[in-house]
Amino acid sequence: LGPQHPATHGVLRVVVKSDGEVVRALEPHVGNLHRSSEKIGEQIPYYQWLPYVDRWDYLAAINNEHVACMAMERLGGIEVPERAEHIRVIVAEVQRILSHLMAIGVYGLDLGAFTPFLHQFRERERGLDLLNHISGGRLLYHYIRIGGVKRDLSKEWIDELEVFLDAVEKRLPDYNTLLLHNHIFQERTCGIGVIDREIATRWGVTGPGLRAAGVDWDTRRDAPYSIYDRFEFEVPVGPSPVAGVVGDCFARHWIRVREVEESVRIIRQALAQMPEGPVMARVPKTFKPKPGEVYVRGENPRGELATYMITEGKDRAYRIRCRGPSFSNIAVITEVSEGVLLADLVALIGSMDIVLGEVDR
Repeated sequence: LGPQHPATHGVLRVVVKSDGEVVRALEPHVGNLHRSSEKIGEQIPYYQWLPYVDRWDYLAAINNEHVACMAMERLGGIEVPERAEHIRVIVAEVQRILSHLMAIGVYGLDLGAFTPFLHQFRERERGLDLLNHISGGRLLYHYIRIGGVKRDLSKEWIDELEVFLDAVEKRLPDYNTLLLHNHIFQERTCGIGVIDREIATRWGVTGPGLRAAGVDWDTRRDAPYSIYDRFEFEVPVGPSPVAGVVGDCFARHWIRVREVEESVRIIRQALAQMPEGPVMARVPKTFKPKPGEVYVRGENPRGELATYMITEGKDRAYRIRCRGPSFSNIAVITEVSEGVLLADLVALIGSMDIVLGEVDR
């Protein structure tokens, strides 16, 4: 299955052993997008490495930048201004909404529902325009920098953001009518690809996949970073009250829908609390943090992204390693796919919402 199959979400190749239409064994083959981004980071200055992290999870580039910059700031002892911290949270949550809208729409497409995909891309386009206006890019941004953000938010931009949030809130019930409450969608996802608590923790599944399995864990709340501890938001946990069971494809889809609602809530709080002030700290032109090591993690749309760095006091890191959530999330299908139908395998892979750029790096 793949890598050219339209339902394999990127260049994933899955070797399947089947008995007729029933999957007996499965092995995901990854690496087609390997670009040595971690090793490249050990060869070039910190500033120059930042654009590479955008290309890990290219549907959540700002979240990648956030985690990478926090690691370098912690190494360099740099304190980010308050206004910049609020802006980081705002743009990170906008990125989460856009990522989940893509996941929701494309998942319907995987299962034969074309209409939701078109509707969700209407709101996604509005959000992409927002990020384009402050960064100059629609997919890869390089907006979060060491010490703060590239530029401040204008009043006009904030007004655009409010219109976008209102549109998302207004349209979510329509999306749910088209998918969550659709009988055919429920038949294709309820009780399919069940990942329970024990399997999820053993394989290192994080993000919506872990919460759908009934594990109440969100790094933003339980290992807070940036200023997330100042905001009130719920962490949705499976099973879905609509249909399905703990840890199935339906629960993972429902978690993403609920997280969109909570991201809107976080953004509104950040806007209300955002102080005036600078958006960049004073960072030396040649950034050379003292010798040491750091491990920083954050909650990306797909799960827990972490960056580990060792520095020797030079203008580049001695070692860089990344913990990508999609890598563990796709690995688990090896265990849970046995006995499912080939058609349901597409539903299972789609429900994991992987991005191969971050799997391979």
